[in-house]
Amino acid sequence: MDTNMMGRELLIQELDEELPRNWNGIISNGFAVIEKQMTCKRCGSNQFQDRQFAPCNCGENCFYCIRCLQMGKIKKCSLLYHLPEENQFSPIPEPILTWQGQLSKQQMQASDEIVQAIKLKQTRLIWAVAGAGKTEMLFKGIELALREGKRICIASPRTDVCLELAPRLKSAFQPVEQLTLYGDMEESYRYTQLLIATTHQLLRFKEAFDVLIIDEIDAFPFNKDTTLQFAAQKAKKNSGTIIYLSATPDKQMRRDITQKKLAASILPARYHGFPLPEPKAIWAGDWRTAISKRQKKAVVIKEIKRLLDAKRRFLLFVPNIELMLEFSNYLEEVFPESLFTSVSSEDENRKEKVQNMRKECYQFMLTTTILERGVTFRDIDVLVLGAEDRTFTEAALIQIAGRVGRHRDFPTGKVIFLHYGQTKALKSAITQIKKMNRLARERGLLIQS
Repeated sequence: MDTNMMGRELLIQELDEELPRNWNGIISNGFAVIEKQMTCKRCGSNQFQDRQFAPCNCGENCFYCIRCLQMGKIKKCSLLYHLPEENQFSPIPEPILTWQGQLSKQQMQASDEIVQAIKLKQTRLIWAVAGAGKTEMLFKGIELALREGKRICIASPRTDVCLELAPRLKSAFQPVEQLTLYGDMEESYRYTQLLIATTHQLLRFKEAFDVLIIDEIDAFPFNKDTTLQFAAQKAKKNSGTIIYLSATPDKQMRRDITQKKLAASILPARYHGFPLPEPKAIWAGDWRTAISKRQKKAVVIKEIKRLLDAKRRFLLFVPNIELMLEFSNYLEEVFPESLFTSVSSEDENRKEKVQNMRKECYQFMLTTTILERGVTFRDIDVLVLGAEDRTFTEAALIQIAGRVGRHRDFPTGKVIFLHYGQTKALKSAITQIKKMNRLARERGLLIQS
């Protein structure tokens, strides 16, 4: 019970068992006045609109926080139970790091900088293009932290990414017990030195981690949700290290780097040394009308036919689920002999379909932005239909383009942005990709121009 509570901050109904009478933890109110504002202690929200007033057994004018409601109802009268982290870990048998791969020149430099950040308890951003091999860069830093008895958490906004990361870390650190923590997990929580978790789960921790690594800080919902950003700071020890990972840091972070307010390692090249595929923007006209009227001479149909004729497998991104399903029905009429499927966040068979795409069971796959990141295919091209849609932000388009050419044996491919007018986001995405290729070339990191 005691070790399972270490570093956690929980409501009474979240405890695995009753607290012993001699429990020596800390009990605090769920809400407190901070800087003259009534504030939720779990998520940090002090906004009046985030409070829902409702009758309560406490008999007072009570309310609860709707901002973090999905993690359980925390009321004004609620109590939070916390046991300070004491790092009660057994020594790990050597070798701690069982990964035997080789890092590239730029990976090695970033790896050394991560190790230094952990030693000096600093904050650092790893700005690495998609396919740079950022996970492997973390290994030496994680090894150092584990050997020194530090507690480490690697967090990501998306469950899919956590589940893909877990076996890679287990393979790299075979003697180390680890846990993957997410909303629908079947396994019970247990105290481990190495934790992989969704960023939402950080809401239940307080000053727990000596090293907190946050992957894909630009991904929804972390990039838009101040409560998750608050949770990350709360989950880290005051003297801890934060390592941010991103292929597409936002403007504020880029500004902080320029102004030297944020230390950063910039990796413009992929691990295999080939340049990033540079997207080509193609005018598709009024593609929505073309779909609704079943126009077989539409630009998007011609592009799909061209790829199929060339025996290329590809991902076809569309702005939303409704359009994806409508277009999928249309494509069944136009290409009745082709093997394809569609996936979205609402698809219960998404994981199975993605695996089948990896096994080359399909010629192409329609998808929403759910597959913009966190998935890798061996040899793939990409089409984006309606690249002007506001769903496709600069970051999303860069991530989508990053699906292509990731494998060492298939380092090239086509990225096509089909649009009905180029947006600032579309132009900026192409510019940023070209900028990274130019920087990689200037640093002598590319084996091919």
